[in-house]
Amino acid sequence: MSEDGKPDELEREKNVIVQAWHLPLIALSTGNIVVFWLFTRALFDDEFRLRWWHGLIWGLVTAFSLVNCLWIARSGNVRPAVTIVNLIVLGFIALAVVQTIKSWSADLVERRRRVRVFIVCAAALCGGVHALLQIGVAGTEIGDIAKMINAGVLACIVAAIACAMMRVDGADLFPIAAETARPIVLSQPPAAEDAADQKLTDALMRLMADERIYRQENITIGALANRLKIPEYRLRRLINQRLGYRNFNVFLNNHRIEGAKAALADPAQAEVPVITIAMDAGFQSLGPFNRAFKAVTGMTPTEYRRLKASPA
Repeated sequence: MSEDGKPDELEREKNVIVQAWHLPLIALSTGNIVVFWLFTRALFDDEFRLRWWHGLIWGLVTAFSLVNCLWIARSGNVRPAVTIVNLIVLGFIALAVVQTIKSWSADLVERRRRVRVFIVCAAALCGGVHALLQIGVAGTEIGDIAKMINAGVLACIVAAIACAMMRVDGADLFPIAAETARPIVLSQPPAAEDAADQKLTDALMRLMADERIYRQENITIGALANRLKIPEYRLRRLINQRLGYRNFNVFLNNHRIEGAKAALADPAQAEVPVITIAMDAGFQSLGPFNRAFKAVTGMTPTEYRRLKASPA
């Protein structure tokens, strides 16, 4: 302190230097929450593809954090600056959790279903608690103690996640390239198949082919298991291990696309609008139908109809 009671200029300058060293690290650590969000999408959504605008989101969040530290925090408004940055962090954590919960019920890979709960919940809990601590105790003496505790908890969680990931086969987490376009139907000699599972497989395929149960609105794997009078976990294993699907929605959409292909190739339905065919097949709107159809056939529904209508 100087004689007039104001902070020593040398001490203040030292604090500014320390803050300057931390600015890039703070900005990058804030941007990492976008990486975490993208990681959960890549891990649990087999159809996810990294796009250029994902990098743009990361750049905007990182740049905002840097500007926030440079202009807001160094102007003396530390608490608002910390609050704004950590609200962004909480927002992306919420997006990651929503993504995980939203796709959890359709996931047919049992080990991936288990590991997603652990990884996302643990990481989201740690990140959420850290953000809330930063908002609540930033700039106080308690804040330093909270940071030490949080760092220790984070180290334990990272170690636990690393151990969990090493115990899981990579094929359980990420699909092979061919699987993203079209599911692989596993073929086994009938003699090698379990009789009970084969009977269930036949019953399932009758439901899909004869009753076209996939056309029902909001059909779930639980409802399908009830129709077959088996536990839900057994139906998941059946569709995953016997038929080669990793996602229940992809399984449904594959049957829906086959029905739509037959309708589009039918000369009697040449004047039926594509949206009508999509709705009749079980899709709720035209956009998802077009994307799913092109992923399976490599062409749009209109192109497919035109191809089938042209003379051989």
